[in-house]
Amino acid sequence: MPKGKTADMTGNSGHRIFVNLTGKTTINLQNADLTDGTFQVLDANGTDGPALFQLPSPDPDGDGVTSYSCYARALGTPGGSVKVTTCATDVATGEDVCSLESLVTMREKGGSKFQNVSNQLLSIVVDITDDGIDNPVRYPLFSDELQGYYWDYDNAGLKVLQLRFYEVPTTYAPVG
Repeated sequence: MPKGKTADMTGNSGHRIFVNLTGKTTINLQNADLTDGTFQVLDANGTDGPALFQLPSPDPDGDGVTSYSCYARALGTPGGSVKVTTCATDVATGEDVCSLESLVTMREKGGSKFQNVSNQLLSIVVDITDDGIDNPVRYPLFSDELQGYYWDYDNAGLKVLQLRFYEVPTTYAPVG
């Protein structure tokens, strides 16, 4: 959105999140397994501070295979782009860390197609060990090593990014 929204959209039944048309928006992620287990937009207004999206843990047993997958496509006027990065707080240090992988997409002319973005949005690839060796590891959303998960949504004029979640497993790609 080019200007901030003023309506209170907290707890409404919409399935969309409003973000800044240019610049960064934080979309906080809440583990639905701790509540009612459903996908829900809890705060749709990302223009007045962080938005809030609830989703189930994608890989609760940590075996590297998700129980559902996330697909994305860019819609709207051609030319806009977005970079979405999964971030969290390192439990050991209290520092924010962001994944080495990001969803980067641009709206081009013609029809847009969905792409599987489960690796980029349902996990985070970071090196949180203090061993002096560069050895990033993939952690699924809501793993215990990290907390306070969120998507860093960096928008460059993309008007619509559509996400769909399907009950289809995805095997995470190897790190590196």
